[in-house]
Amino acid sequence: MNKTKLTCIYLFFDVMAAILTWVGLFMYRKHVGESADFATIIAALRSDSKFWLGMLLFPLYWLVIHAFFGYYNKIMRKSRLDELMTTIGVTLFGCLLFFFVFILDDIVTSPNDYLKYLLFLFFSQFLLTYIPRLCITSYVNNRIHDGKIGFNTIIVGHDEMALKAYETVRKQSKRSGHFFIGYIRVDEQKTDMMEGKLPCVGNIDDMGQVVDDQHVEEIVVALHNGQRKYLQQVLALVRRNHNLTVSLVPQEHDVLLGSVKTSSVLDEPMISISPEYLPTWQRFVKRGCDIVLSALAIVLLTPLYICLAIGVKRSSPGPVFYKQERIGHLGKPFNIIKFRSMCENAEADGPMLSSQHDSRITPFGKFMRQYRLDETPQFFNVLRGDMSLVGPRPERQYYIDQIMERAPYYQLLLGIKPGITSWGQVRFGYAENVDEMVERLRWDILYIENMSVQMDIKILIYTVLIILKREGK
Repeated sequence: MNKTKLTCIYLFFDVMAAILTWVGLFMYRKHVGESADFATIIAALRSDSKFWLGMLLFPLYWLVIHAFFGYYNKIMRKSRLDELMTTIGVTLFGCLLFFFVFILDDIVTSPNDYLKYLLFLFFSQFLLTYIPRLCITSYVNNRIHDGKIGFNTIIVGHDEMALKAYETVRKQSKRSGHFFIGYIRVDEQKTDMMEGKLPCVGNIDDMGQVVDDQHVEEIVVALHNGQRKYLQQVLALVRRNHNLTVSLVPQEHDVLLGSVKTSSVLDEPMISISPEYLPTWQRFVKRGCDIVLSALAIVLLTPLYICLAIGVKRSSPGPVFYKQERIGHLGKPFNIIKFRSMCENAEADGPMLSSQHDSRITPFGKFMRQYRLDETPQFFNVLRGDMSLVGPRPERQYYIDQIMERAPYYQLLLGIKPGITSWGQVRFGYAENVDEMVERLRWDILYIENMSVQMDIKILIYTVLIILKREGK
């Protein structure tokens, strides 16, 4: 069973659940609200145009709700317990929204009728949706555990750690869905303990081509600390191919730090590396907030923009705005926009980070930097989709290359949009050299591990407070 067919099956049963719920709700409302008998209800089903319009729109409404919350993502990797909690939450949200928009204006004989409608709607929609999902998910999971469904998997590594991971997964009483097709060599000088166990499908530099040619869906990374510099190449693949699932075989210190997570009691515990840091609905909310707040800020700041433009133009020769290429989401370059705070051609001799007492900064530029007013044109970058309000600060490729030599996990930051402000900016501030960039990086890594709309709101509030108090670096 392929993913497309399975998605269609889920869609079909979700549509049927919505249709049956709508029919049941219509009949129940006629019976409770109008005390209609069975014959009258049947006649209304045939002649009421609103009923037939609902037959079309109500299923569409629920499909949009389920898609908004990301239910149809990773359709073959579902946990029955997670699915139960997700279905309850999504159904409750959808029912409350539908109730307050469409049902609250009903003519009722008693306020208790509203409660009856809501409870009927919720339990009907939940049971009719969840029971088929439970059956389908159980069937798929059983097929995976029996080894009849699986995902092409490669192991990155070839020493005793890789061998142990392979043997452990292979000997599990219930299959985990890994169809091992081979392993990737990472160090020619290491003893190859995977030889004879699996075919060698290439070395670390061939991994991208192997993933494409062999239709690899999962990568198990078995690397010691000294080899984890190769992790950046795995992370680059995750950024490019969001269908990949990557698991890192943990070492003892990973377990002690509590970074090992698993969704199944029977599976071998792994550190999961996911390209999706936010649920689908939160991604929509985050982008919606970016657009609304940025547009509002641009409108409100227009008089300030005019004053700053005049101040920049009068303070020193050169353009009002300064554009600089930065690396954004998925490694895509874009031009960040600022009010010019330095003298013209400040980097004529090559890239150079600014410092607190940088002689290149103009007097008016120093004033703008105190309140971060030079950054305000970046609201246009946010509207354009290059950036978000909250996210790791974007860097130039020149400095990224230096950071990557010391902290290859910087690649993780390229999996999300950069931001005007970040946890790193709040806790650390601007970096004046590569050492400080690496130090600030740990806060940005913490951010992507704890991303949420609530976290973004907190960071925005603290950013405003820091600017008003003229604190921070």
